[in-house]
Amino acid sequence: MKKNILVTGGAGYIGSHLCVELIEAGYNIIVLDNFSNSNSVVLQRVKELTSKDFPIYECDIRSKKRLREIFSSYSISSVLHLAGLKSVGESIDKPIGYYDNNVVGTVHLLEVMSEYQCKNIVFSSSATVYGEPKSIPVKEHFPLSAINPYGRSKLMIEDILRDLYASDSLWSIALLRYFNPVGAHASGRIGEDPRGVPNNLMPYIAQVALGKLKVLNVFGDDYATVDGTGVRDFIHVVDLAKGHIKALEALDSSSEILTLNLGTGKGLSVLELVKTFEKVSGRRVPYEIKAKREGDVASSYADVSLAKEVIGWSSTLDAESMCRDTFNWQVNNPNGYEY
Repeated sequence: MKKNILVTGGAGYIGSHLCVELIEAGYNIIVLDNFSNSNSVVLQRVKELTSKDFPIYECDIRSKKRLREIFSSYSISSVLHLAGLKSVGESIDKPIGYYDNNVVGTVHLLEVMSEYQCKNIVFSSSATVYGEPKSIPVKEHFPLSAINPYGRSKLMIEDILRDLYASDSLWSIALLRYFNPVGAHASGRIGEDPRGVPNNLMPYIAQVALGKLKVLNVFGDDYATVDGTGVRDFIHVVDLAKGHIKALEALDSSSEILTLNLGTGKGLSVLELVKTFEKVSGRRVPYEIKAKREGDVASSYADVSLAKEVIGWSSTLDAESMCRDTFNWQVNNPNGYEY
């Protein structure tokens, strides 16, 4: 019998790719999203790609009434929890909104899960919980010290889940700390669709390559790195989605909280990413060097050995695949999901 999986934030960038991979892995999915930072079109495209129908609920995780309606309608075995606000800059401007949506919303979700005896959850955390790591690669046991409200909201939720497990060991919990998700589905039908000017590097590069934006700002060129620009761990969103499924499978036999980094385990500089994008797209990406930004570290990438050891997962898609799939998505959807 196929398991019913609730995906919160299923219309988002990572959530939509996860929905495809879950269906292809044989799960039944129920999708919940309030569409505050996503577009319902993406879920229609997921249905087209998979040739499968699934229920979609426009719902805010802060509404326990609506959550109860969903849990009472389906026998849900696990929740993949990706719903949440995610902009670092916005979180600094609107911290209360982030704590309300991300933290309070998660508490309400956990309360309703408890009511319906659904005690399996995979949580979408973030490498931001490490703050500014003192060394690399970043390991799961490093001190946690988020430095902005977005990161602190993720860390608070991790703490809540750890406390929940300590109070009731019947819970099965995975905390997945993402590094830098990029790329798109190989079909070019779903991908990252930022609203307004992109906050993240890869969609910004893609929009410069297409001429939607004039130039890429590169912050700092004198770091102690291969070319002076910042180094980060970029992971293909499809690899990331598959990591969730491996974690979900592992919860069936795990007797402790799984806390895992999801990255490639390798760093790539800003200019290395730009050059790779130019190579696979055949487009030029003009850039200008700007002053370093406060709080940026020279290099950050994950130690991913634990994920390989514990859940048998490692990334398979390289930087060229990340850039090629991003370009394919952007060319076919120059305005994202807005026709």
